[in-house]
Amino acid sequence: MTDKSRYIAPLIVFSLAIAASLFVLDLYRVEPQDRTIRMAVDVPYEPFEYYDSDGNLTGFEIELGEAVCEEMGLYCQWVVQAWDDIIPGLLDRRYEVIFSSMSITPDRAERVLFSAPYYTTPSGWFARQDAGFDPQSPASMVGLRVGVQRGTIQDDYVTDYLEGIDVRRFSTADDIVLDLEGGRLDAIFLDFPVGEQTILGRPGYAVIGEPVNEPRHIFGDGVGAAFHPDEQELAETFNEGLRRVKENGTYEAIMNNYFAYDIMI
Repeated sequence: MTDKSRYIAPLIVFSLAIAASLFVLDLYRVEPQDRTIRMAVDVPYEPFEYYDSDGNLTGFEIELGEAVCEEMGLYCQWVVQAWDDIIPGLLDRRYEVIFSSMSITPDRAERVLFSAPYYTTPSGWFARQDAGFDPQSPASMVGLRVGVQRGTIQDDYVTDYLEGIDVRRFSTADDIVLDLEGGRLDAIFLDFPVGEQTILGRPGYAVIGEPVNEPRHIFGDGVGAAFHPDEQELAETFNEGLRRVKENGTYEAIMNNYFAYDIMI
């Protein structure tokens, strides 16, 4: 055997082994449509995410998220997560996406990567019809017991802009409503569609004043899906999925199941 053949033969064997390994890996490669994406939501937050009478998770964002995943060949696995720990859970990689009415604000954008905004709604004040206060006149609200969901933009707003009120923070919107009905709160400040769904159907309650969507640094630029800062590719995938469901009419059809007005950006 020549000196060259001593080296060539092992190289041929090594190359064949690599080729065989790649072939085996190709056989078991997970295609995009088999990829499971864990999507975190804070439940209940009607009409965006809640349980129906049969105990099934549903809502505008659940249907929209499923449509985006289907469009991009992904499988959505929904993870229920309390709001006040939802960003830490994302950063700890307990799930890949927050798809739960998270407003895109400058403060949050320093911690997570956002998709393009996919809806926008204002916040609103809800109370008994005879509540007797005017949100445009902060002096009329001094001493009021005001309920908000902890860690939300509504929490930020009342904390930063209203003095002399008794802010009471809750884990869920349902808990806020229970305390309003029980007389333990004078008013609540919620995402407008949430208050609309949970409050306005009850006799004697109303929207107080005008919807609120300013200032921008608190209320942001609409709602987006949130990702770990390292997940740029996944964020781009979702942006493409959102674009497609808007263009093909799926978004509008889902929206019309839950809203009598346009929330699409």
